[in-house]
Amino acid sequence: MEAVAKLRNYPTSPRKMRLLADLIRGKKVERVLAILEHSSKHPAVPMRKLVLSAINNWKQKNENGDEGELIVKIIMVDGGRTLKRMRPAPQGRGYRVRKRSNHVTIVVDTKKTKAELAPVVVKEPVVKEKTEAPKKTTAKKRETTKKTK
Repeated sequence: MEAVAKLRNYPTSPRKMRLLADLIRGKKVERVLAILEHSSKHPAVPMRKLVLSAINNWKQKNENGDEGELIVKIIMVDGGRTLKRMRPAPQGRGYRVRKRSNHVTIVVDTKKTKAELAPVVVKEPVVKEKTEAPKKTTAKKRETTKKTK
């Protein structure tokens, strides 16, 4: 059974957070924690806390489960609120500064084997044969003949 953890309105741009999220998507949790611990990117610290929170949420749901088989199933980074500020610029103008934030959602779950997955029966759609309409012929056909001199 999967567990979810969310981080809301973290003040860094979603683009920077997505770079970190792409590193850990689909990997085992132990490996993810090692990657985040040794990453030099500044959002690695809250991302590591978020993964630990997702692991704890999974432990509470599955008391007899093995956490060694956990993987990061889904990780999404969405844009959060944007604070708009003004910065002084030359000749009395003001430049707009957008301070971005993001929302991160992590879903952890165990890797399911083929034996655990229920067999799915897919019915193929019935395709009726189409009758071909007679081809239209044009009254004038162009002849492509080369003129000889």
